Amino acid sequence: MSGIDPVVKRETRYIAFWVLIFSVIMEAVFLVIGKWNLTVLFGNILGAAGTIANFFLMALTVQKSLDMDEKDAANNMKLSHTLRNIMIIAVVVLGFVLPFTSPWSTVIPLFFTRIAVALRPLMDRKKNGGQE
Repeated sequence: MSGIDPVVKRETRYIAFWVLIFSVIMEAVFLVIGKWNLTVLFGNILGAAGTIANFFLMALTVQKSLDMDEKDAANNMKLSHTLRNIMIIAVVVLGFVLPFTSPWSTVIPLFFTRIAVALRPLMDRKKNGGQE
């Protein structure tokens, strides 16, 4: 492997930034509604780590697949998708069974990556001064 592509690093940093921002907001919401305790923090850390790792592994798989022929790349992507789904299921199960994690604060961060990806076109448009 030739190393991690700078685009993979940049995009993973972008996702990690937004996951951190949304995690702080989620922690604040739990605090405001009077449901915050350390299990919320630990669950948030578990869920955030899981979603960032999922994105990073997906990006690495895409990078690796670019150097393969179409059939091998498709198989590689399918295998990666399956293994990453197993990892996310393990994160959710751990969030429910570990006594020091809150299930809700473990599951909610798993959606932060999708929100960050949806915000990306808005951030790019704003960065380019509203021009396409």
